[in-house]
Amino acid sequence: MSITVTRDVFPLAEAFTISRGSRTEAQVLTVQIRRGHVTGWGECVPYARYGETLESVEAEIAGLPEDISRRDLQAALPAGAARNAVDCALWDLEAKASGLRVWELAGLPVPGPEVTAYTLSLDTPERMEASARKHAARPLLKIKLGTPDDMPRLEAVRRGAPDARIIVDANEGWSAAVYADLAPHLVRLGVSLVEQPLPAGEDEALIGLDRPVPVCADESCHDRASLPGLKGKYDVVNIKLDKTGGLTEALALREAALSEGYGLMVGCMVGSSLAMAPAVLVAQGARITDLDGPLLLAGDRRSPLVFDDRGVHPPEPVLWG
Repeated sequence: MSITVTRDVFPLAEAFTISRGSRTEAQVLTVQIRRGHVTGWGECVPYARYGETLESVEAEIAGLPEDISRRDLQAALPAGAARNAVDCALWDLEAKASGLRVWELAGLPVPGPEVTAYTLSLDTPERMEASARKHAARPLLKIKLGTPDDMPRLEAVRRGAPDARIIVDANEGWSAAVYADLAPHLVRLGVSLVEQPLPAGEDEALIGLDRPVPVCADESCHDRASLPGLKGKYDVVNIKLDKTGGLTEALALREAALSEGYGLMVGCMVGSSLAMAPAVLVAQGARITDLDGPLLLAGDRRSPLVFDDRGVHPPEPVLWG
């Protein structure tokens, strides 16, 4: 068995901006694991917020034994981008070698399409209203916020898309005071969910705070070890494979979170269809699916995921799984 890592760059259709900055391209690592004539594929997006770089993630993968098993991988690497790409490639390899689909190997029901959010970048109220109007026919819009002056943006997006379901993502950009001030307006404007309003590590203020709109843990939730620290603060957890370290832990986190009464959101970094493909399996029946990464790209993988009015469809075998 051999493991190969390559860097790929996907230009974005337009600049993507959150409270921490902007980007115009998605830089990803593609992992190929070959055993005989069979090749498994995985993709990850190293994320600076978690101390990851392309170089550091490549080094983690390079340090693995080439005959690593998926079971041994869980202890060999911590949760994060490196383990994600290798874990997903090993799932793909096993599926191709066995002639089964990944969901069959995992004992999951046959997956179907899931309606996905479409993300509107943080911008001026005028530009966000124009973007909302352009995408008003989409059933679910996700608004990037996270400044002390977000009310005009909220109002603008609702004017632009009066009928769309809306969720907001503050990307750790609010304080408890800002959230408390905005909360009644979130209700008034029909917001369905608020993602990570306070910084991870500073979210104790959510305990006892009135949450009229469900609050979702993103940066505060990585894997099952995160769950004890979320009690009393969050109503929903956002599962991302680049945080969990792959499909194996993502499925385990899904079951653990449901058993503890959390709602599920399944999200993504900005990556290609190869990165989203395994996440579609985790997203089955989730309260919120946010796997729009490929929709933000100027170009995607060959044989990409299908997005239509029913949502994002499970991958075809030629792509993954």
